[in-house]
Amino acid sequence: MQRSRGALTRTGSSANLSGTSIRPGRAGWKQSSRPRRPRRLGLPTEAIRQSGLPEWSHADRSRSRGNAVSGDACRRQGEAFSLPTGFDMTTNNSDSPGAGNPAGEGPSDFIRDIVAADVAAGRHQTIVTRFPPEPNGYLHIGHAKSICLNFGIARQFRGRCNLRMDDTNPTKEEVEYVESIQRDVHWLIAGWADHCLALKARGVGPATVETDGRTDFHQEPVPNPRAEGRSPTAEAGDAMAGGPYGESAEVEPFYASDYFQPLYEYAVELIRRGQAYVCDLSPEDTDKYRGAPDRAGVESPFRHRSVAENLDLFARMKAGEFPNGTRTLRAKIDMASPNVWLRDPVLYRIRHATHHQTGADWCIYPMYDFAHCLSDYVEGITHSICTLEFEVHRPLYDWVLDNLDLPRAQPRQYEFARLNLSYTIMSKRKLLQLVREQKVAGWDDPRMPTLSGMRRRGIPAAAIREFCARIGVTKYDGLTDVALFEHAVREDLNRRALRRMGVLRPLKVVITNLPDDHSEDLEAVNNPEDPAAGTRRIPFGRELFIDQDDFMETPPPKYFRLRPGGEVRLKYAYIIRCDEVVKDADGRVVELRCTADLDSKRGGATADRKVKGTIHWVSAARSFPAEVRLYDRLFTVPEPDGGEGDFLAHLNPESLEVVTAQLEPSLAAAQPGECFQLERTGYFCPDRESRPDRPVFNRTITLRDSWAKLAKKG
Repeated sequence: MQRSRGALTRTGSSANLSGTSIRPGRAGWKQSSRPRRPRRLGLPTEAIRQSGLPEWSHADRSRSRGNAVSGDACRRQGEAFSLPTGFDMTTNNSDSPGAGNPAGEGPSDFIRDIVAADVAAGRHQTIVTRFPPEPNGYLHIGHAKSICLNFGIARQFRGRCNLRMDDTNPTKEEVEYVESIQRDVHWLIAGWADHCLALKARGVGPATVETDGRTDFHQEPVPNPRAEGRSPTAEAGDAMAGGPYGESAEVEPFYASDYFQPLYEYAVELIRRGQAYVCDLSPEDTDKYRGAPDRAGVESPFRHRSVAENLDLFARMKAGEFPNGTRTLRAKIDMASPNVWLRDPVLYRIRHATHHQTGADWCIYPMYDFAHCLSDYVEGITHSICTLEFEVHRPLYDWVLDNLDLPRAQPRQYEFARLNLSYTIMSKRKLLQLVREQKVAGWDDPRMPTLSGMRRRGIPAAAIREFCARIGVTKYDGLTDVALFEHAVREDLNRRALRRMGVLRPLKVVITNLPDDHSEDLEAVNNPEDPAAGTRRIPFGRELFIDQDDFMETPPPKYFRLRPGGEVRLKYAYIIRCDEVVKDADGRVVELRCTADLDSKRGGATADRKVKGTIHWVSAARSFPAEVRLYDRLFTVPEPDGGEGDFLAHLNPESLEVVTAQLEPSLAAAQPGECFQLERTGYFCPDRESRPDRPVFNRTITLRDSWAKLAKKG
């Protein structure tokens, strides 16, 4: 598969990270010579033209019938998301909870250009987007790109974004997934776009209204208190409380299942108009009759049933008279269409299953393509933003809306390229396989690309938002190197994380020229990036622990850490010299006996004496042991599910190492959600399983990209 590459340039030790999909070259990062056209999911170019599917997104309905878009518009829509000077995706950029940027100001990409044009033309009073996941798994980093785009547009144009569960498949959906989605969305947007979140009143379905003399359905949101400048009564990250709505608010996400009755009535209306029919073909024959992109389909023998017969059969389907798989409701469009999605697609199927929201009330369920567009309409969505694989579904989205003669303005669908991240699996099916086969410790295993796993690992929501801003919004499929994501994480944590001392693989050091009872507290900086973070006191004594990696008996050239007869500075403390190496019966080094230059501490006579190495340490007497889980990439190859073969064969056997570390005493009070940099080691956070009597810390990420070094050596 060909991959497109975006811009990433590196100068010295700093990187200018912009554009979208990137891949490593031999010498740093390379920019692609020209953009590639999006992949077309099995439809030849001529078939796309004949199907009425535009090659690019469009700003209004007049362009949606296959008319060419100008070259300037095409170039705009192919450009990556760009951030104006001073714009920050990590914060709310506002003085009050309800304020965002001035309407329209902020990032720019081809979808935002369309929204801006609609706002300028006065097409919509309020911009309404939506994030509509299917509750059949946990959200992952790919969903984060969609969340940031949909909520970001609502934030930028002072609109709202509905959180909706597209729950039309009861056999794969669970309440656990619904709850996890709420937690993850609230966490990701908290303090940034939570004032744009729209939820509905708990247990309240769409209202039936009269619009221009016609029956209409509309689902109203509950006003968001943060959008109105009022403070919530609970933290925005409290998912079960409704986030910015407050802990006691009787609100919940929108649900497609709330619209089952209106959807059924819309289907009945299509039957009355002669635009839908009940088909008795089996699922296998339905697929067979559909044909192929290069071969026309064959009409169902049941396509020409009378309206009366179709209405009767559809009512009996709803009543539960027929078993699963025996009948479907299909749209009557064109079995010879070049777009296979317009070849009489299935709108309803029979499925005798209990639904997590509606129980056993229904035994027929709408297909995604039918429920999606009408759910958007019922909620008053203005811009329905999907990933690129739904581009070929857009003519069906428009067909359903156009053939129902709806009285209100219709939503418009636009598509962008989904996130493909190297060394990562995005398929929910394969992620579920990892969980079920216990290759990982659950959906929130810190090695998983799920948002819950990333949160448990200590990755800040702001870093994810910044990453999504940098990779951009385009129409090009590509592979984004995970190094860009890791850079955003390191950059964010470097600014916010308090510095602490911790030794992952302890090696005892005895300073022989100090008395046995020597104890003192030394001053250490909390965060050199943030002077306001101040300082702390750390204990120092005669016996210390240093990391085993900071000593070598026979070191290679340019090794500046501790060696026999060599000197290093203990950070914030003294210069020490290794005088003696103590080994056990098996020849392993178990202790170093050293002498300290007692005048080399800050303020001492030899404090300015230069040595080439500085290492970290903890007091042996006053540090505490903790389980530390060292997480790494879950897969060993950039595209674990690319090509043939089992993706499980590429699992990284070293993706988790557990060590017993010694940590400075201040970390005993660390709480989940806090992040720290263990100096010279990496970024860490307490795990949710951590207890006072059994502390557990997770490594979020190393200080440097060790994989880049391995690739360079290879």
